[in-house]
Amino acid sequence: MKIRPVILCGGAGTRLWPKKSKHQAKQFIDFGGWTLINKTFDRIKSNVFDYPIISTNSKYIKDVKKALKKSRISKYKIVLEPAKKNTAPAILASALIKEIPNNQPLMYFTADHLIEKPNKLVSAINKNKSNLDDKNVFIFGIKPTNPSSEYGYFLSKNIKNINKVTRFIEKPKQAKAKEVIKQKGYWNSGMFFLRKDSIINNFKKYQPNIFRNCSKAVTKAKYKNNVYYLNKQAFSKATAKSFDYAILEKTKNINAIKLDIPWSDLGSWKEICKMYGKNKNKYFKKKNVFYRPWGSYVNLFNGKEFLIKELYVKPKGILSLQKHHHRAEHWVVTHGMPKITLNKNKFVKKPGETIYIPLGAIHRIENPYKKPVKIIEAQIGSILKETDIVRYQDVYGRVKN
Repeated sequence: MKIRPVILCGGAGTRLWPKKSKHQAKQFIDFGGWTLINKTFDRIKSNVFDYPIISTNSKYIKDVKKALKKSRISKYKIVLEPAKKNTAPAILASALIKEIPNNQPLMYFTADHLIEKPNKLVSAINKNKSNLDDKNVFIFGIKPTNPSSEYGYFLSKNIKNINKVTRFIEKPKQAKAKEVIKQKGYWNSGMFFLRKDSIINNFKKYQPNIFRNCSKAVTKAKYKNNVYYLNKQAFSKATAKSFDYAILEKTKNINAIKLDIPWSDLGSWKEICKMYGKNKNKYFKKKNVFYRPWGSYVNLFNGKEFLIKELYVKPKGILSLQKHHHRAEHWVVTHGMPKITLNKNKFVKKPGETIYIPLGAIHRIENPYKKPVKIIEAQIGSILKETDIVRYQDVYGRVKN
């Protein structure tokens, strides 16, 4: 039996746009000729997978269909949620649709993850298929590259060639994350692999309310043009919970598949800046390089309400003390040690460190050292033009009196 991929595609991506009521969900953002959802669809084209099921809501159905068309996926099913209830009801409802047999292996992907070396992931999924039973759950761990406080972690113990999960650590502070990594902790990627009967058994045992209401929502669903419209009245009564809290924290039968592959959920501008920094050769165009008295900058990608640049500040180069009316900025230092002014504070940053410049904050970059400084900058706002600079001081005489 082939593995059925289920793609969870209901996330709003609010972490990237905290102050905007209208914004593009992360999985549909064009990052330069590609989106995260299309990368996810490309991942499931391996012959180990059956056709996909996509769990989403009416707000995103047009975007999902557009992405399916772009990825040339003609056979699929969409399960449409009538209310936002987090991942537990989404995972259960998508498993309960009638064409999925009871012993069907289900692989739950998130639509907004960036995974490099996807063949390693697919191979690990296929290899562990025979270990699934009617109660266990496999989660996917990613070997950490840094002590990030943006991700959850887990610890595990190897018993008879299977990694049994012994503990979860939810988004620890950096010092704690360092300890967890020393104990060989892995990032919890939010991808799950289990059989339909395991989902049913776990929800019946630990979340009877969710099971009862999701079952009704599926039984009473309307089906038209490959879309299951879940019954609103029943689905709305299901408790809103994440799969982690609803099932993973209750069951003791959790195993881990550990992966050492480049992975990110691009959930912050820091991660997005790092991604562009790593792949800047793909985005670099000579015509987008602009020279300034303090060095130069290159526009790497101009997206919808965001602009990614790389700044090059030559030794002894000083940008003007300035502010912006229409944009905030996120910086990731990649080379050198810039001296930063942010309102009344001054500090030095090292490679890998980040700075957030809120809208209207007075700021400056200086490079007092002999090595050049390089910074990947994400500008976020409605107007992203060089005209949106108010200068207060400038060593190159660019302040207008």
